[in-house]
Amino acid sequence: MAEKESLRILLIGGGGREHALAWKLSQSTRVETIFCAPGNGATGNVRKAINVPSLSPDQPADLLVFAKKSNINLVVVGPEVPLVAGIVDVFESDGIQCFGPRAVAARMEGSKTFAKDFSE
Repeated sequence: MAEKESLRILLIGGGGREHALAWKLSQSTRVETIFCAPGNGATGNVRKAINVPSLSPDQPADLLVFAKKSNINLVVVGPEVPLVAGIVDVFESDGIQCFGPRAVAARMEGSKTFAKDFSE
């Protein structure tokens, strides 16, 4: 991504965390549009944000198709479940930058048993 390139962001999730992320991201002059998948009533009221209720965080193939079609250049993943399932790996393998841990790192947060075993 070029340093001054405007950002077309795909924000994955539909909870309060995603509203806070959309609100803060929308304050950047570099952000052109934030597509919230699926979004919620609050994200729909954020300047620069557009809800995409037809998209689900647990459908990475559909999210990837949308990202390509919409010229997304940054994906931000809020929920833990898609992170653990490897959604960042999917986007990065297709050359789309993601903010979030890859599946192997997300296991630490997603599985308390794994985290406990890891730390012993």
